[in-house]
Amino acid sequence: DGAIVMTSRVSVELVQKAAKIGCPLLIAVSAPTTLALRTAHEAGITVAALARGNSMTVFTHPQRLQGTQGAET
Repeated sequence: DGAIVMTSRVSVELVQKAAKIGCPLLIAVSAPTTLALRTAHEAGITVAALARGNSMTVFTHPQRLQGTQGAET
């Protein structure tokens, strides 16, 4: 139902803001912090980062992106 795409590092504050607005997916170019991943996991938010070209690394809740070309788990 939508995503937030950003060039900055995924921080716990950004995960909390995404949770507050009900966004299920964060995509970033930079790596997430450990605390951000823990918070995203608990909130049910998928975090995909290190996005480059057609690939990315999915850190939390990869089932949301199953079947997506270019996604790595």
